[in-house]
Amino acid sequence: MTIRHAPHVWTRNPVKKTAGTVCFLLLFFFVASAFFRVDSARAAIIDTSKDSSWLIGGYGQSIPGWGQTTQRVETIDLVYRYNHLIFDNIGSGWYRGFHSILIELPFHFVVSPDVSTMIGVNFLACYTFTASEQWRPYIFGGGGPVYSFADIPGMGADLNGNYQFGGGLEYKLNTKHKLLFEFRYHHISNAGRKEPNVPLNSCKVLMGITL
Repeated sequence: MTIRHAPHVWTRNPVKKTAGTVCFLLLFFFVASAFFRVDSARAAIIDTSKDSSWLIGGYGQSIPGWGQTTQRVETIDLVYRYNHLIFDNIGSGWYRGFHSILIELPFHFVVSPDVSTMIGVNFLACYTFTASEQWRPYIFGGGGPVYSFADIPGMGADLNGNYQFGGGLEYKLNTKHKLLFEFRYHHISNAGRKEPNVPLNSCKVLMGITL
């Protein structure tokens, strides 16, 4: 009697595959545009005259069934953001813009299924399109550590990591202040350090104003 084994087909988590693809494309875009027409770009790594600080708030929710997420976790988010310009005047036409690094201190106030908090630090690469003076779209991606005080089923560690990417739109309110409207994908897990390790795949909608 001959026993035949069906070949094992390895499939990658679709959420991780999509997230990895988007992060790769963002990184490629950042690197390519940094070297494209570099003669017209001005490095501003030390200069802080064009930096800005933001206060951002919004709402986030994890989606059960998205990847391996099983819990619907709802958060009210408050974020302090520091935007440091790296390269100015990159490209031309519709894709003219600048590179910057976003350093964020997020406070996630968990309202369901537990009432508690999560805190973290984010380091995000950002590209802002400056063809329009009034409306400026931007894209970003990155991550950082997250510490959770919340008792969420499936999270086996208090200290976790996150990666995220998204986009937004800045609106020039006046000479001193700008508004932003932003949407981001947000992933939290402990990278397999402890079990259980059920990730939180979330969407967040945010609004902010310069300080």
